[in-house]
Amino acid sequence: MTEQSKIPVPGKGEGKSLFERAESMFGEKGYTPAPVPRDLARPVNRKVVKQKRSEPVAPAEAPVSAEPAATPQPAPLPEQPRIALPGNAHPVDRDALTQYGLINPDGPVTALLEEFRIVKRQLLKAARADASGLARRILVSSALPDEGKTFCAVNLALAMAAERDCEVILVDADVAKPSILSLLGLPKGPGLMDALANPDVAIEDCVIATDIAGLHVLPAGNQTHTDSEYLAAAHTGEVLSRLTQGAPERVLIFDSPPALAASPAADLAHHVGQALVVARADKTGQSALEDALTLLSNCPDLKLLLNDAHFSPSGRRFGAYYGYGD
Repeated sequence: MTEQSKIPVPGKGEGKSLFERAESMFGEKGYTPAPVPRDLARPVNRKVVKQKRSEPVAPAEAPVSAEPAATPQPAPLPEQPRIALPGNAHPVDRDALTQYGLINPDGPVTALLEEFRIVKRQLLKAARADASGLARRILVSSALPDEGKTFCAVNLALAMAAERDCEVILVDADVAKPSILSLLGLPKGPGLMDALANPDVAIEDCVIATDIAGLHVLPAGNQTHTDSEYLAAAHTGEVLSRLTQGAPERVLIFDSPPALAASPAADLAHHVGQALVVARADKTGQSALEDALTLLSNCPDLKLLLNDAHFSPSGRRFGAYYGYGD
């Protein structure tokens, strides 16, 4: 604290007010700045010790060029040819879409469509930001059965196919219990497992085009008891790369088995850049979800999707704005 006893009080001692004393000290003639020396001391710098080169820059007999040497540029990578997909479009059963509660691309804007519009935006943003192209492979899985992972995978594919600059291949990777063909009313045929098991089968020839613009489907193929071994094989990544070769707008969506019920989900996690793990509200347990995320941890980007939630703390009601809400 300031020692106030040493501050002169007006009327005592000097008999001057505070302003009068300030005027006498800092007025026109009461304050003189300290003199500045003309010559300042030179700064003391640390001596830099130059290291000797182990080899001469150039041979003694060769003149040194004044221009810097050009940095060698890597040779440009050859552009890969675009892998074309079959063009014979098969009709998707619109009545089946309505029966199973899926998005109808010919129907009105619904709350379900609005929800998956938000989901696809996050996934597409990550896919377009990844220069390697791996993020264009999206795995949809869950911890346990009956949590809605196929429902979410199909709706996500339908929502993404509506993008103006996007082409979607929905891959049925649940070999033990394939269901996508029956959900969409598409014919059976060779698929993923046939292309992985037989090198003579081109995977793009197994893709089924649909009458929904931008939507293709790759069936699971013939059932096998060694689906996990095929998915874990070294050449699996090369086979999957053919589906997006020369087509940067293509996105692959894999409907895999539940992570805690079958091992192919963990095998597929090695070959994708994003994984969407579906958790069902009031059903999926925390420990089961944590175990599933651990099994899928080989995927660099894990996202969670809460399914079958009927309560929104913010009161959000998508679809009602367009006149189609409940």
